[in-house]
Amino acid sequence: MEVEQKKEPYKKLIIALSVIIPIAVAVLFGVKVPGYDLSFLPPIYASMNGITAVLLIAAVVAIKNGKRVLHERLIKICMLCSALFLVMYVLYHMTSDSTPYGGTGPIRYVYFGILISHILLSVIVIPFVLFSYVRALSGNFARHRKLAKVTFPIWLYVAVTGVIVYLMISPYYPQH
Repeated sequence: MEVEQKKEPYKKLIIALSVIIPIAVAVLFGVKVPGYDLSFLPPIYASMNGITAVLLIAAVVAIKNGKRVLHERLIKICMLCSALFLVMYVLYHMTSDSTPYGGTGPIRYVYFGILISHILLSVIVIPFVLFSYVRALSGNFARHRKLAKVTFPIWLYVAVTGVIVYLMISPYYPQH
């Protein structure tokens, strides 16, 4: 057991967070707080996804060029952007009615395909990001590298599709 703890010192915490975060988001999605207009948030939190995507690519370029400190800083910013996205996303949905997608025909299936894959992978990526990060922090770079090769494309997909989902649904947001 002690050997396992040294390999993954935060394993229980990461697993707990990986379960608690999606459950908390789902529960908070059902909470409505009237009297606040946070309708300005969707383009901001979509931008957080866009920034995350660009910085994830920059982080990979940095590490491939041997710039470990820059890579580490960029990943920390990506994690911050993802956390800010999540907070703003939840706040928006706690204070606003959900906007139904108004597209018709085949584009409707494209939208929902992207949305569903985005949501599922956004849940799945949480432990990948956290384990990758902890492995790097603990100096376990071989295991970090191996996991990061899986984490990066999933996280990038979630960030990019977050922007795409926003762009596809934005014409249907209520006009003020």
